[in-house]
Amino acid sequence: MLILQTSLFINFRPQSNAFYNLSFSSLKKKCSRAMAPPILSLALPSETGRVLSIQSHTVQGYVGNKSAVFPLQLLGYDVDPIMSVQFSNHTGKSMSDTRCGLSFILCQYYLSVHGYPTFKGQVLNGKQLWELIEGLEANNLLYYTHLLTGYIGSVSFLDTVLEVVSKLRSINPTLTYVCDPVMGDDGKLYVPQELVSVYREKVVPVASMLTPNQFEAEQLTGFRIASEQDGRKACNHLHAAGPSKVVITSICIDGTLLLIGSHEKEKGQSPVQFKIVIPKIPAYFTGTGDLMTALLLGWSNKYPNNLEKAAELAVSSLQAVLSRTLKDYEKAGYDPQTSSLEIRLIQSQDDIRDPEIKYIAQIYD
Repeated sequence: MLILQTSLFINFRPQSNAFYNLSFSSLKKKCSRAMAPPILSLALPSETGRVLSIQSHTVQGYVGNKSAVFPLQLLGYDVDPIMSVQFSNHTGKSMSDTRCGLSFILCQYYLSVHGYPTFKGQVLNGKQLWELIEGLEANNLLYYTHLLTGYIGSVSFLDTVLEVVSKLRSINPTLTYVCDPVMGDDGKLYVPQELVSVYREKVVPVASMLTPNQFEAEQLTGFRIASEQDGRKACNHLHAAGPSKVVITSICIDGTLLLIGSHEKEKGQSPVQFKIVIPKIPAYFTGTGDLMTALLLGWSNKYPNNLEKAAELAVSSLQAVLSRTLKDYEKAGYDPQTSSLEIRLIQSQDDIRDPEIKYIAQIYD
């Protein structure tokens, strides 16, 4: 019917070309409006939310957005990914994919870890990121309930991310910004030094939740974390700077691996703080930090006043993924201690969607 009406209009030749051009232009606009379907994630939003995730991407393997998007979708979120880098495979060194996170490796295995011998790909710059944001805004697509960021490799890109935070909050003032401040691990930075001060001075104040590892928490606070009390102190320091929720995803104290979480429910009040003891696994996995932060976002939004419950679910999911990954590599006859392992994300979807809680939070007095 639409084609027939258009044909009739074209066959009608008025005296004025100007009239024809104007009328045909108007018809095209009407047809465009008639044909364009609604964005259902906006028209019929999920009960959980709509997430913009700015992270790295690899064609092969599960790191960055490849580790974050699918789990969040399983938990009911609409997720729009932007790739800060796009590589053929993980780099064989840390870009948040090969950080310790909760897959903390025993020290004697750490130096023997090797990834792929090479990689190729592209890096998105701040101007290109902003062009994507402008495209979304031009089509009224910038309403998000959550922003998730992971690996960012330059100050200019991080500065643009801060502009994105401001833009998104101008549209939705209640936007939750979950930041994994990927900077380094095991005492070493793997981003430029100047990024540390940008995270500390500009990013932390606007974040809703931070998920650093032990080394990153030390960089953000400026003091060493050598005890559980130090970890709790670091959380309090970060609360004072901005975020109401802080989860230090891995702290190794006297050979024991811990997660320490803290939730300041009201500004100025003492936060609820807790720890979860996590078993060490003698292997090294890629994508665990990215997966953990995504799971914390997903479950903490479902349990907004119970961060310890969200952490129990996230840790239990992640440990189930790692256990399956380890078993599958062993089943394939591969020694899991010889190189970094790609996590078995798709095969673990039931453990992501409905995890059995095996790791219990202990509330500090």
